[in-house]
Amino acid sequence: MTHYSDQRAYFFKIDTTIKKIRNALQKQLNEGGFDLTVDQWVLIDHIKRAPSISQNELAELTFKDPPTVTRIIDLLEKKGLVERAPAAGDRRKFNLFLTEKGADTYREAFPIVAEIRRKGWGDLEETDYQHFVRIMDSIYQNFN
Repeated sequence: MTHYSDQRAYFFKIDTTIKKIRNALQKQLNEGGFDLTVDQWVLIDHIKRAPSISQNELAELTFKDPPTVTRIIDLLEKKGLVERAPAAGDRRKFNLFLTEKGADTYREAFPIVAEIRRKGWGDLEETDYQHFVRIMDSIYQNFN
């Protein structure tokens, strides 16, 4: 028995949209003079929102494997944007913080990110966003 969704390539539509947004954001970061990739921005953004987050928590939140997060954090640390601090009570665990330079970079790059978000959203309304989140959450939950 076929289902009406069998012929709807919603995954492809989601994937191509994400790629388009990532490319636009990367272009704007480059043009803004930021030495950041989109993946680096994503980690900086999460660290800004949750100072002292662990690398494992960051990997879970960003759906990246821990070795990838470690590599990106190593690069951000070399750039002076992020610092690791040993977690209290667990020498194997590190908590992440933005440095002053990292906080400045966040503050300077955020308007570019916000502009890309605004451009992507266009003239859609708040109710559109609520429907979008509901649909995406439903698709996500269907795979749990």
